[in-house]
Amino acid sequence: MSNLDAIILGLIQGLTEFLPVSSSGHLVIFQHLLGLKQPGVTFEVMVHLGTLLAVFIALWRDLVQLIRRPFCRLTYLIVIGTIPAGLAGILLGPLFEKAVESLLVVGVGLLITGGLLFAADRLTVRFWFGKQVNEMGTGDALFIGIMQGIAITPGISRSGSTIAAGLLRGLDQGFAARFSFLLSIPAILGAGLVESRDLWTAGLPAQAMFPYVLGIVVAALSGYLAIRIVLKLVQSGRLSVFSYYCWAVAIVTLGAYFLS
Repeated sequence: MSNLDAIILGLIQGLTEFLPVSSSGHLVIFQHLLGLKQPGVTFEVMVHLGTLLAVFIALWRDLVQLIRRPFCRLTYLIVIGTIPAGLAGILLGPLFEKAVESLLVVGVGLLITGGLLFAADRLTVRFWFGKQVNEMGTGDALFIGIMQGIAITPGISRSGSTIAAGLLRGLDQGFAARFSFLLSIPAILGAGLVESRDLWTAGLPAQAMFPYVLGIVVAALSGYLAIRIVLKLVQSGRLSVFSYYCWAVAIVTLGAYFLS
């Protein structure tokens, strides 16, 4: 793998993991349009490490509180929200692995993501309750978790669907975004563990380690930037900005599918 490939893939992973535009969908699009190929399990595990570092840095205050009080209500809500995605990955994983190759699935998924973001932004203005962690219930966490499980579909954004779900359940805007990113920690860890199953049999990369380290750094920096951008836009009620982007990319993606 070249340094340029590592930078491009690390940037895509870092930005789209947290921007509500679907990381899996963009990886499919870039693979089709630019001829990029999956770099192998070692690199995938490394860039996931980079995105985890981004969450740890951006939300270090929340994580310190969770470490100090590991059995608090927020921990319970994160566990509840993680269960649906875990079940979806175990039961439907092979089905969604096939969907990764389809531009049609990605295009439709991006249309759905755009619709969710737009609806959440508009409905929040009219029916905003501003619930914080103490007002958030098990049903809220479960609903957000179900949306995260659905988001393993390429084109449906994990962060977008969980933030939108939180807003639709009446969560405070800033807390909805923070809960989404905290919920991403077990999701990213789980994905990394699944990808690392073949890491030992794959062996160490024959190439120099520098591109892999570069991928981690780029994914971490771009992921941190994406988190800060989303937190600011959600708190200012401008999440629908991403809906227009998703719809535009969906139109291009579907056009490429039907013309190919």
